[in-house]
Amino acid sequence: MSSKIRDYNKLAVDILNELGGENNIVTVSRCATRLRLVTQHTPDHAKENIAKLPGVITVVEKGGQIQVVIGTHVDKVYNAFTQLINTDKKVTNDNKANILNRVIATMSAVFAPFVYVLAASGILQGILILIKLAFPEFESTSTYKIFDFISWAPFFFLPIFIAITASQHFRCNIYIAVACCAALLSPTWTKLAELIKAGTEIDLFGIALSETPYNSTVLPPLFLVWLLSYLERFLEPRLHSIIKPLLMPLICLVIMVPSTLIAIGPITANAAHYIANGYNWIVNLAPFIAGGLIGAVWQVLVIFGVHWGITPVITENINQYGQDSFQAFQTIAVIGQVGAALGFYIKTKTQEMKGISLSAFITGLFGITEPAIYGVNLRFKKPFIYGCICASLGGIVAGFFTPYYYTYAALPGPLTIVNAIKPDNMSSFFGVAIGSAIALIGPVILIQIFGTGETIQDNFNNPKTINNQDDNPKILLDEVDITSPMTGHALPLSEVPDPAFSQKLMGEGIAIEPTDNHVYAPFDAKVTAVFENSKHAIGLTLDNGVELLIHVGIDTVNLTNNEFAYHVELHQKVKKGDLLISFNPEAIKQAGYPLITPIIIVNTDQYQFISLTDKTEVTVDDIIFKIKQ
Repeated sequence: MSSKIRDYNKLAVDILNELGGENNIVTVSRCATRLRLVTQHTPDHAKENIAKLPGVITVVEKGGQIQVVIGTHVDKVYNAFTQLINTDKKVTNDNKANILNRVIATMSAVFAPFVYVLAASGILQGILILIKLAFPEFESTSTYKIFDFISWAPFFFLPIFIAITASQHFRCNIYIAVACCAALLSPTWTKLAELIKAGTEIDLFGIALSETPYNSTVLPPLFLVWLLSYLERFLEPRLHSIIKPLLMPLICLVIMVPSTLIAIGPITANAAHYIANGYNWIVNLAPFIAGGLIGAVWQVLVIFGVHWGITPVITENINQYGQDSFQAFQTIAVIGQVGAALGFYIKTKTQEMKGISLSAFITGLFGITEPAIYGVNLRFKKPFIYGCICASLGGIVAGFFTPYYYTYAALPGPLTIVNAIKPDNMSSFFGVAIGSAIALIGPVILIQIFGTGETIQDNFNNPKTINNQDDNPKILLDEVDITSPMTGHALPLSEVPDPAFSQKLMGEGIAIEPTDNHVYAPFDAKVTAVFENSKHAIGLTLDNGVELLIHVGIDTVNLTNNEFAYHVELHQKVKKGDLLISFNPEAIKQAGYPLITPIIIVNTDQYQFISLTDKTEVTVDDIIFKIKQ
């Protein structure tokens, strides 16, 4: 845990100075625990220096943002920070600067919510591949045909998914966006596009149309929704409220769909073709160099949040050619970090890190490397480096086999290696399998030889038993019991998909995946933190002195469409069992955000013993914490 800070003005000044002053700040915002900053550039050593400041827990650079994790006092630091800069100017500048950061942030916001749907479809395709290899006659059955179209449906209707998430990101009407993108997938347009391709000239308002089909495309629906958001904002103040509900979708449909067929679609689709062809040219020229480079740097791109930028290239390759080499090498890069987590688990002597690294290894098997990267590998540096080195070697070796993926894997990893199988090109699978073996086993061996990067202090650090270093030792009081603020499935913090919580940087606690939609006061308390824009979290100071943060969902600070409702106010005194927050689980899930709710003891360092419940299902009557001060 970081040292405590009460001089929030000084902390704000120090952060601003480390980031190069006001002129380097593009935008500033905050969530429940983090100060989120976008800068023109990041000064050398700024992240490291800010992370050392009193009151800062850690610094994460993600999605084009520098996220300074502070905790429940972030509102005070944010208020102090905004007094130091011209916030109006910063909002204006955001429209002109950091184009790359905005593009990457957009890609992340658009694809992250439905990536697991695509991953599940990819795994289903892999299963079908294995069944066909074992039973070739299965391919001719109606059962195969049904599951085959099920597995391809999310990719075929990808523009619909993009319409949903992009409309939320660009803040336009989701139903109008879906209607416009659905028109592009109309069977009638598909037939017209085939006629155009065969030589028939078809025009709209006298303008000849392109043969572009829009199923499985990324850039055409993305740009359509982006421009739609500007059209809606233009029409909003100009349409009378009585006729607006009807005229708004009518005008948007008759403008945006033809505009896409005439210009937006052909231009963006051709751009995707050229980008994909450029990458393929490099791969065809020297596949082993491409494999080594992707294996070495892919997980570095994940750290910086820019990995979503490659998605249009991958989907375009699959859509246009039925194969893609990038994901073959990408899989090897992912497995390098999985192997590093496994090697760490075998080598480490601390039970706490064994649990974290084993959990990270297991999630890595499903292609999810963030727990491995933030929870283990990057934290101790050596495992991350070993993982990148071995993934690079694996990519080089695989490159000599010219490997491809023949189905899209949204979360490439060990389970998706079967996507490289094609009966008439089995060398593709062998290349990925050999490269993956090198990436998996290599870090395990290197960590056993050269160590995990842990220090002696790390080996003696156990978050559940806090050794106080204060001059005045804490007095042991009677045990205090804290009940659950919600009903649901209890999880360890290590399974929370956010490093600030999973690494216990915010403090000790547990997480609950709720089965209802209410948050109740677990003890008599005072409300000490609220978040008016999103209403997704609440801070409490219990009458027994425990400072509690209840954070409903992950990254739900982005939700501002009444998904949450407060039933209390800041500084209000509440009794145990009082209703604090209610929320709409379906709306949150549809927006693509996990409902996993971390419940954190923010002032963990004030207690010598914290015992967590071992129950997997809890209600508001169940004790989740036993605390001794």
